[in-house]
Amino acid sequence: MAKKSKWFVVATEGATTDGRNIARVWIEQMAKNYDPQNTYGARINLEHFKLWWYNPNEPHAKCYGDVLALKAEEREDGKLQLLAQIDPTPELIELNKQRQKIYTSIEVDTNFADTGEAYLMGLAVTDDPASLGTEMLSFSATAKANPLNKRKERPENLFSEAIETVFDFTEEPAEPSLFEKVKALLTRKAKKEDERFADQEQAVELLSTHLSELTDKYDVLLAEVAEKEQAFAKLSDEFTALKQRVEQVAQQPESNYTPSPEVTGATDNDGRFF
Repeated sequence: MAKKSKWFVVATEGATTDGRNIARVWIEQMAKNYDPQNTYGARINLEHFKLWWYNPNEPHAKCYGDVLALKAEEREDGKLQLLAQIDPTPELIELNKQRQKIYTSIEVDTNFADTGEAYLMGLAVTDDPASLGTEMLSFSATAKANPLNKRKERPENLFSEAIETVFDFTEEPAEPSLFEKVKALLTRKAKKEDERFADQEQAVELLSTHLSELTDKYDVLLAEVAEKEQAFAKLSDEFTALKQRVEQVAQQPESNYTPSPEVTGATDNDGRFF
């Protein structure tokens, strides 16, 4: 069974690791714009540290899941919070069971793809919130360049202050296959005859519906094949006609062609040309 988390807070409007504040409007935009299927899917990493090659023995060389969805909710004190739902890998679930990597921090691009709006680029889990929190805020204030820039997708992006997160993973039951559905209907025991007959009838209807769906798909495919065959036949005829035309043109003299006059010459008494 697949697992996905319940909704949890990943950021609150306020401080970041480089002295900037997460604006309320950024949270609103991230929640509104996030589309992992059609735009960009944020992945989960350790400490905002991402290596660009894969090594199964290097924790930072792999991701630990994906952010499925975002939403914004207002806290009791009026501050807006960003909530996420994630699809974790088994490694992240195991870390969570061991009470490891219990703080999260987000990476925000405030001008994603030159749209002028904010977008979530990544989610980090960490055990050392100070390295992404108040100590880094103080350090960054005196540094010429933010020491976290190398970990960002773009130097202009920002990391949120790390907050403690409570992951709550729920089981997502897999959809049973057609075979499993039919088998379940036909193998139930301790039922009256009329109930068993009803189950068998339901199984036949299920198979009939599935067969009907397959037939419809088959008819659509046949129509597409016939259409492509017609298009191919048309192209083949056009190619044959073009080939014949080229051969005819190749056998005809050019428009400015003038044949050479016949050379008769002269012969001597023995009939030889000279």
